[in-house]
Amino acid sequence: MLKLILEMSMLAVESQQAIWLRSMKIAAGGPAAEREARIMMKEKVSAAQRAAVKAATGTGPVGIARGYRRKVRANVRRLSK
Repeated sequence: MLKLILEMSMLAVESQQAIWLRSMKIAAGGPAAEREARIMMKEKVSAAQRAAVKAATGTGPVGIARGYRRKVRANVRRLSK
């Protein structure tokens, strides 16, 4: 249970970073903002599909949260450049 609490807490913090960075990029407008909005929608659908497959194949909540965190951290790195 402690692992799940830690994973979810870290996911919340990292997600806030990604949301802030993504919001700033989209607020700037232009082609980069449009591209980011498309990427965001595509990633959200893909992440939900991956989580559903993991859940269906027996992966627990900690494993599913780790998958989301991996993608969120990659987005933070990409958007921080």
